[in-house]
Amino acid sequence: MQINDKSGNKSYQAESKRYDGMSYRRSGKSGVLLPALSVGLWHNFGFVDNLQKGREILRTAFDLGITHFDLANNYGPPYGSAEENFGTIFKNDFKPYRDELFIATKAGYDMWSGPYGNWGSRKYLISSLDQSLKRMGLDYVDVFYHHRLDPDTPLEETMGALADIVRQGKALYVGISNYQPEETQKAAALLKELKVPFILHQARYSMFDRWVEDGLLNTLNDNGVGCIAFSPLAQGLLTDKYINGIPEGSRASKKLTYLDEDTVSNNLDKIQKLNAVAQNRGQKLSEMAIAWILRQPQVASVLVGASSSNQLKENVKALDNLKFSNDELNLIEKIIS
Repeated sequence: MQINDKSGNKSYQAESKRYDGMSYRRSGKSGVLLPALSVGLWHNFGFVDNLQKGREILRTAFDLGITHFDLANNYGPPYGSAEENFGTIFKNDFKPYRDELFIATKAGYDMWSGPYGNWGSRKYLISSLDQSLKRMGLDYVDVFYHHRLDPDTPLEETMGALADIVRQGKALYVGISNYQPEETQKAAALLKELKVPFILHQARYSMFDRWVEDGLLNTLNDNGVGCIAFSPLAQGLLTDKYINGIPEGSRASKKLTYLDEDTVSNNLDKIQKLNAVAQNRGQKLSEMAIAWILRQPQVASVLVGASSSNQLKENVKALDNLKFSNDELNLIEKIIS
C-alpha cells in the first residue's frame, strides 16, 4: 500500500542533522546505544487509527534522532495491526534506513486462539516472531522480548527459545519485560550460560509507579542489562491534562485501560504540586516526569507513546533539562511518597 504525504510526494528523506540533537545511552554493558527517548506503538498505530498520522509521528521521531521503535505482536487493535501498519510505513519510508533503526517486538500475551497462542512456550515464541517478521516485512528484529513470565512453562524452555531465535538470525539481541527481580536474575543466569546477548528489561516506571526501584534496577546493574521504561507519564496523569480535573474526551473520562476518574481524583493533589515544581524548573510536568526517570543510570531509554508529532516534540524537550538539584529531588520525593 502506497502512502502519499500531503504534497503528493511518495518518498521520504530523513533530516540530515537528525543525530545532532538527540542523546544516546548505553544499554547495560552491551555495545548498543539507544536514544534517550524511544517511540512505542502500543496505541495509535492499529487499524482503528489514522495511518497517515502514524506515518507522520514516525517520520518526526526519526528526524529527531529517535532510532528505536518498539512493537509487540498484540499491539493494535486488532492484534497484529500495529506491526502490519508499521510494515507498510517501513516499506515506504524507512527501508533505506534499516541499519540505522533499532526495532523491537515481543510475545507473551494472548495473541491467537488455542493452547499455543499465549505465554512462553518455545512453540509460541518462535511462531509468533515468524508472524511478526512477516507482518513488518523484516528479515530480523534488533531485539525480541519475552513479554511476561510464564508461571507454568520452565524458564529454561523460554530462555532456550530466545537463544535459538538469536542463533537463527531472527533477532540480534533479546530482552524480557515485566519480570520481577528474582525472576530476572534467573533469566540472566540462563542466558549468560547460553551465551545470548541479553541487553534490555522493559519495565513500567514512573513517579507514580516505582516498583523497579525495589531491587530490579540493582539486579539489572549487576548483570549488565539496561532498563527501558514504559508508561513514564502514568497513562497521562503526569501531564498538564488533568491539573484542573478531568477534561471531556480524555482517557480518564472514557474509563479506558489503566486510568479512570477515581485514579485522577486520588492523585490530583500530587499532580498539582508536581506541576508547580516543573514550572519552577521551566518545564512542563510531562517533561520533568521523563527527566526524573532518566536520572537513573540503569535506564537506557524512556519509551513514550504519541498521538501527534507535536506531542512527541514536546516530550523530546525533556532532554533540554535533565539535571535536578538535591532540593528538587527531596521535594519531589516528599510529594510522591
